Amino acid sequence: MSTSEQETYSVDVDACRARQRRLLDAMRELGVDLAIVTQPEHVQWLAGPRFLWFFAPAAALSADGKLTLVTPGEFPGVAAADEILDYEAKWLSTLRNDQRDASSKVLLAALAGRKAERVGVEFASCGPHVSAAYEAKLVDIEPALYRLRRRKDTDELARIKKAIAGTGAMYARAREIIEPGISELEVFNELQAAAVLEFGEMMTGTGNDYACGEHGGPARDRLAKAGELYILDLGPAFRGYFADNCRTIAVDGHPTDVQWWAWEHILPVFDLVEREVKPGKSCRELYEQAKELLSKASPCIFHHHLGHGIGLFPHEAPHLNPNWDDTFEAGEVFAVEPGLYAPDLRAGIRLENNYLVTETGVELLSDFPLEL
Repeated sequence: MSTSEQETYSVDVDACRARQRRLLDAMRELGVDLAIVTQPEHVQWLAGPRFLWFFAPAAALSADGKLTLVTPGEFPGVAAADEILDYEAKWLSTLRNDQRDASSKVLLAALAGRKAERVGVEFASCGPHVSAAYEAKLVDIEPALYRLRRRKDTDELARIKKAIAGTGAMYARAREIIEPGISELEVFNELQAAAVLEFGEMMTGTGNDYACGEHGGPARDRLAKAGELYILDLGPAFRGYFADNCRTIAVDGHPTDVQWWAWEHILPVFDLVEREVKPGKSCRELYEQAKELLSKASPCIFHHHLGHGIGLFPHEAPHLNPNWDDTFEAGEVFAVEPGLYAPDLRAGIRLENNYLVTETGVELLSDFPLEL
């Protein structure tokens, strides 16, 4: 990766500070004096650095705008923090098993002089190491964080677009190597390598579906067969941010008439998305519209969500799913994945594109071939 590319994907302190200000607004709405986050994704979102899953970083934002960051060991990089402290994550290069306890002790010592009557924490992950230390009322700030994360900033979009470029490289390689007799494990390995070469570094997440002749699933020690369709639903992550798109490839390069027929019934869903989606559009309504289009392909069935947002998690809001009642907002990045499945298709077709919601509509981010 060139020096200019490194700068593009490095920690953007200004963007992090802007996210901190947005969280401060949410804290005022909730009457929270202090917010403590321990999920690595939220630490990254606020302060910038990404830490490996086995560490226990933490960040605290006080009502005066001061951010304290606790890192595993001395942190030599760039972070949007007013105070950077570290805990001993290793002893003589051995990872400690009490990471959260060690991290929390350092954080709480730093916060000892800050009075707070209401402390915001992530209820899903805030353990007694933090919660037992406060007599203040604990407020669940996690829903606010998820809401704020929906709008992607410029630094986040850059990483998501790089992750999507990784999938483009993976599909290009898949079309070169897939043929009857190839092992699913070989396809998996070749596609992982293609993404790593595109990124110029290790992936920070991988997925999703590499099983041939199936709706989905991990790669197996199995050979692809002529006549089968290979659903490749790929979700590599670049520096913590996920892509998620899907292409389906005919193993022998010669789709059957029924396979082409089903494929042609899926494409209008993307026309629907690009015509209908704008800020304020109901995700549930879009799901129902897409479901009606796909029902015209009976006896093939569509039996899963239409899509979801992507970012620091592979599935975020907005949810294109009747179990939620979200509406699209400008700045969101989302995946749309219509599919049709039937035994005659061996076993189905799923196509998935990624879009950015703009003020007036959507921008396609995954502009590579959809053909079988």
